[in-house]
Amino acid sequence: MNKIQKLRNKAKISQEELAELLSIDRSTVAKWESGSSLPRADKLPRLAEIFNCSIDDLFSEDSAKEGCV
Repeated sequence: MNKIQKLRNKAKISQEELAELLSIDRSTVAKWESGSSLPRADKLPRLAEIFNCSIDDLFSEDSAKEGCV
């Protein structure tokens, strides 16, 4: 399980819900979670806001700490 998927599960939101919050297709979220692609830079601030963490936390292994989600 990758970091975005962990944060999404911790936030208790579906791929579809995350996609809607970011105005993207659900398949894009699935690609991020499978590791076949990465979020575009313009989506990172909104992702960090949704998960209540910094952009750095989205990619660090240690960001399952209390500050996220």
